[in-house]
Amino acid sequence: MRRSLRYQLLVPLATLLVGIVGISSWTAWASASHARRQLEHQVRQVARTLSDAHFPLTARVLEQMKGLSGAEFLLIGTDGSRLATLTPEVTDLPAAEPVTDWQQLDLGPAVTVGGQVYLCGGVVLRPPAGQTLYILYPEALWRDAWWEAVRPALVVGSVASVASLGLALGMTRRLARRLRELDRQTRRIAAGDFSPMPLPEPDDELRDLGRAVNDMAQRLAQMREAIRQTERLRLLGQVSGGLAHQLRNAVTGARLAIELHARDCPPDIDRETLDVALRELKVMEVTLKRFLDLGRPDAPSRQACSLGQLIDEAVALLRPRCRHARIDLRWQAPDWDSTLVGDPGQLGQVVLNLLTNAADAAGPGGWVEIRLSAVKAPLRGHPTPAIRVEVLDSGPGPPPEIADRLFEPFVTGKPDGVGLGLASCKHVLEAHGGRLGWGRGDGVTRFWLELPRDTASLQGTTP
Repeated sequence: MRRSLRYQLLVPLATLLVGIVGISSWTAWASASHARRQLEHQVRQVARTLSDAHFPLTARVLEQMKGLSGAEFLLIGTDGSRLATLTPEVTDLPAAEPVTDWQQLDLGPAVTVGGQVYLCGGVVLRPPAGQTLYILYPEALWRDAWWEAVRPALVVGSVASVASLGLALGMTRRLARRLRELDRQTRRIAAGDFSPMPLPEPDDELRDLGRAVNDMAQRLAQMREAIRQTERLRLLGQVSGGLAHQLRNAVTGARLAIELHARDCPPDIDRETLDVALRELKVMEVTLKRFLDLGRPDAPSRQACSLGQLIDEAVALLRPRCRHARIDLRWQAPDWDSTLVGDPGQLGQVVLNLLTNAADAAGPGGWVEIRLSAVKAPLRGHPTPAIRVEVLDSGPGPPPEIADRLFEPFVTGKPDGVGLGLASCKHVLEAHGGRLGWGRGDGVTRFWLELPRDTASLQGTTP
């Protein structure tokens, strides 16, 4: 059986209200009892005063006592004579016998005199008087005294009950409204809407819950985008695999034909154009191999390779194109050992891709510079120092609208670009325990990568 949270909260509050009402009622009853005891104490003191009196009890004395106590008096002598402060005369006396000790006097049975109700009690005065004194206290005065004693407790209890009930209803209504908003947000997330919800006030557990729901929605949105990109990569790998295989065969055939032609050419012929064609075909082969590798999450091979030599090879492949476009390609090989453990084929593709992007961004008349340096601080998780490669260019830099998503698949600022180069580079570097980043300042675009010298420990293999 479903129980609303509002009623689950109201049940203990209602129990608390019942307790408040019970305490208020008990306090009112105790106040009324106290008022009754005070009244009887007052009447006993009057009886004591009159019982111990050494003067005759006359009508004047009784009238004075009436003015002091508010009670009516009836004095019956030993001879049956009556002396009373009220008119008409009392005819219906209580059935109970009067007490002989004033300390035992109680306002017991009620009598009606002239249409007014009195609480009556009698006491036999001490000898030698021997008279019987009846004290009649107006019930109306008693009710007034009773109400004055009870009213504070009832008023405080009623106000507290109403205020508590109103506060409980307001809090449960507000809590239920905030919970309904969280319910609507989770339903929107289930429907595919991952937009964040406004966080409710005040800053409490429900606000923390709303923040957690927003974080969950953000992560789900990222996961959905990652799944979409993975699916697109998988489909692209399937489609491009066959096409790239055919193109690569054709490029390989063309390269072999040019190499055979170059071998048959006379020694004195200018071979520069043939070398340019061979280098461009080799670049095309590398690019096609990248398409063939899409969707193949094979672990990179582990062998010693020189990062400086990989840069030399990439520069040699790209220099003819840069010379043709009048791009100043700057590279100075280091005089220190830049050997590390990794997959030379994949790392070479990364370097070539970064240089190609930089040359395209610099454009005719621009410049590209490659820097290789050692990093003293090791990368996280690797005890050995790292090697840093920086590729700088004079181009305008990535468009602002894609600057934060450069390393995502299919994100590119080139009109004819596919957007897989940087994503592939990031994937390769992360598989080698490295990292990739970029920045721009002083009119220069800078892409950098860092690799640990020994990455075998990442995969648990030995180089």
